[in-house]
Amino acid sequence: MSGDEIARLAFMGLLTAAIVGSYLLHNRGNMGKVAQQAAIWVLIFMGVIAVVGLWGDIRTSVMPQQAMLSDSRIEVPRSPDGHYYLTLGINGTPVRFVVDTGATDMVLSQQDAARTGLNPDGLAYLGSAQTANGTVRTAAVRLESVTLGDFTDRNLGAVVNQGQLAGSLLGMGYLGLFDRIEIANGQLVLTR
Repeated sequence: MSGDEIARLAFMGLLTAAIVGSYLLHNRGNMGKVAQQAAIWVLIFMGVIAVVGLWGDIRTSVMPQQAMLSDSRIEVPRSPDGHYYLTLGINGTPVRFVVDTGATDMVLSQQDAARTGLNPDGLAYLGSAQTANGTVRTAAVRLESVTLGDFTDRNLGAVVNQGQLAGSLLGMGYLGLFDRIEIANGQLVLTR
């Protein structure tokens, strides 16, 4: 340790001792309550340290991630909200999709379309789609590249939703490129 580090450490120690001493002196008549509060703070501090230290291990439970396996399979764990989410590279930009086997096409929200280099304001919304919220206008687009793990597809069709869409939908237009789609034991498995 350098001299400056030792001086800082000594200063922090004296400052901490002064604050703790002042608190104990002020509350000398309630030492039981002080001990109880100190124990609570120690437990909170230890809990935070445990979560930070174990975050790498518990992250997959809290935020499940898709995985590309060596045998041309992609495994996607079910999210805590019950949906399956896949992140695809659209024209080189990562876009998070909710898997929707009830959707015919790959549907991009206007925000995701803009992030991938498309201009939602300049599209011709000539198509329509029936949704749970009614009919929405759609614009057909061609995507230069769509990447999922080791798989890259070029010149794929998709639509941009003109209405409000919380996120993009991955429909059967893309999922149909896989030889097998299986949902079992809380996992979505795509095989090519």
